[in-house]
Amino acid sequence: MFEIRAVSFRDPDAPAAFTRSLRETGFAVLKDHPIAPERIEEAYRLWGAFFASDEKAAFTVEPPSPEGYFPFRSENAKGSPTKDLKEFFQVYPSTALPEGPAAATRALYDDLVVLGVTMLGWIEDNTPEDVRARFAEPLPDMLRGSEMSMLRILHYPAQEGALPEAGATRAAAHEDINLITLLLAGSAPGLEAQDNEGRWHEVPCDPGMIAVNTGDMLELASGGYYPSTTHRVVNPPEGTGGPRFSMPMFVHPRPEVMLSADKSADAYLKERLREIGLAG
Repeated sequence: MFEIRAVSFRDPDAPAAFTRSLRETGFAVLKDHPIAPERIEEAYRLWGAFFASDEKAAFTVEPPSPEGYFPFRSENAKGSPTKDLKEFFQVYPSTALPEGPAAATRALYDDLVVLGVTMLGWIEDNTPEDVRARFAEPLPDMLRGSEMSMLRILHYPAQEGALPEAGATRAAAHEDINLITLLLAGSAPGLEAQDNEGRWHEVPCDPGMIAVNTGDMLELASGGYYPSTTHRVVNPPEGTGGPRFSMPMFVHPRPEVMLSADKSADAYLKERLREIGLAG
C-alpha cells in the first residue's frame, strides 16, 4: 500500500515515522513544523507581485549562472521533449533579489536550511547501520557549510480559457536531483507521486504542511535504500485553472561530498542539469 505519512514535527515518534515514509514511498509530510505561517504567506504574496510585474525581466538568468529569473517554459523534465508550463526564480545564499521579497526570502531560506539539517539528522538516526556505512560522512554534515542548497520560487500561470498544447503540463514527471526537497504547501493542488505500479497519488500538503521527498543524491548515497520517487504537477481541470505558486527548497550537499565511490555531488549535479536543459 502506497501511503505517504503526515507526521507532526512535535510528536516524539516523528523521526522514525517520517523516515519510514521516505523509505516506503519517497515522500513524507510534516505538520506543526517550526516555520511561521506568516513568513510563508508573506513570501507568496510578495513573489506573486514580482511575477506579475515587468521587473522580473531585469533579473533574467545569465548562463552559466544558475541563479535568478527563468522565463516561462525554460525547463523540461529529464526525457521530456516538452517544456514545463512554469516560470521561476532560483535563490542561493548570495543571489541578488528583488527589493520587495528580499528580506522575507532570506529569512525563509535560513529557516529551511535549519529544517533541512534537522530532517537529515532524523534520517541518519533512523537508517540501518549497514546503509549508514555507505555514507561518506553523516548526512547532516554533508549540508553544513554548503552554499548549494537552492530555494526555487515557482509560478504556474493561470490556464483559464486557454488549453495548453498536447503533452504540455505544469511539471512533467521527474525526480529531484538533491538529497531531500522541502516543499512548502502550494497555493493550489496538483502535486502527485507515482508508486511502483505506475499509479499516481495526490501528495497531501494542506496549508501549513511541508512535503518532503527523497532526491537522486540520497538514493545514490544510500545504495537505493531511499527511493527517489517520480512526481509531477498536473494541469488543473480544463477551463478552471487559476495560477499556482509553490516554493521547494532543494537541499544540496557541499560539491566535494562523495555520493558514491566514483561520483561527487558536483559531478552528479552538472550531469543532471545538462539533462534538463539548465546547463550547457
